[in-house]
Amino acid sequence: MSAGGPTEIVAADIGGTNARFCLATIAAGRVVALGESTTLATSAHASVQTAWEAFAAHIGRPLPRAAAIAIAAPVEGEVIRFTNNPWVIRPALIPERLGVDRFVLVNDFEAVAHAVAQAPASDFAHLCGPDAPLPATGVITVIGPGTGLGVAILDRDAAGYRVLPTEGGHIDFAPTDAIEDAILARLRQRHRRVSVERVVSGPGIVDIHAALAALEGRRPPDLDDRAIWTAALAGADSLANAALDRFAQALGGVAGDMALAHGAAAVVVAGGLGLRLRDMLPTSGFAQRFAAKGRYEARMGRLPVRLITHPQPGLLGAAAAFAQKGAREGR
Repeated sequence: MSAGGPTEIVAADIGGTNARFCLATIAAGRVVALGESTTLATSAHASVQTAWEAFAAHIGRPLPRAAAIAIAAPVEGEVIRFTNNPWVIRPALIPERLGVDRFVLVNDFEAVAHAVAQAPASDFAHLCGPDAPLPATGVITVIGPGTGLGVAILDRDAAGYRVLPTEGGHIDFAPTDAIEDAILARLRQRHRRVSVERVVSGPGIVDIHAALAALEGRRPPDLDDRAIWTAALAGADSLANAALDRFAQALGGVAGDMALAHGAAAVVVAGGLGLRLRDMLPTSGFAQRFAAKGRYEARMGRLPVRLITHPQPGLLGAAAAFAQKGAREGR
């Protein structure tokens, strides 16, 4: 491969339940091709290395000696542990264990922001505000509910773009009415401090659902978050429907808060959960709560809010991070 020419790499997106792999080609700071993805259950493999070897066996040829790896954990320290996955990553051992000479290791939501930067306009759907493409310059707030709440800043200018990972999901939850006061009160029974991701995340639907049941004097059914999401998205249960609408309102409020704090010119909602809400969010209370920022309401109403619909934003973003940031030599 010539200097500056196309480079083939392995892209990986490793979460708590699944590890996804593909081959990607990058050139001139961008992803030019993303191969078919392979999904492996983390529970079926002892480590990142054995899953890596399983991917190599699946494609039937040696893997490239360059890697872009997005992980659902903070990228810090000499030992990286996952929240709901027993795997451990030691960055210093990646070259030896995975057989690579160069690699980039990023947080999974940082990778999503890189995907937002490089995905084509056709990979975005309109949620609210002006139905316009994302601006070519300026700040874009990227927010995604999942197991937690990911928040990142994408800053674009004429020279390119930068991604700033944040811990925005851990700011304080601020209720705006009596129902949200009740949700907060329930969460305070278990948590001294309640962050927004306690409400605006996949597991958060359980406490929303239970708080609404208590307001009506009902005993909440013993359901986990998956069961409540399934019932709500199917429209099969009135209480689950109400919980879903409350979730959408809270997500809109938090997305608006983040955009206001970031001075954003646009907002992108991301994540698997966001994608599941694609049809519901535009007709929910999301838009109203997004814009309801007092004297800044008119400004908020002018911001385009879009949903990234790319089927593998983690893989695209990991590869994009390698292309944009360059890679460190194996150490």
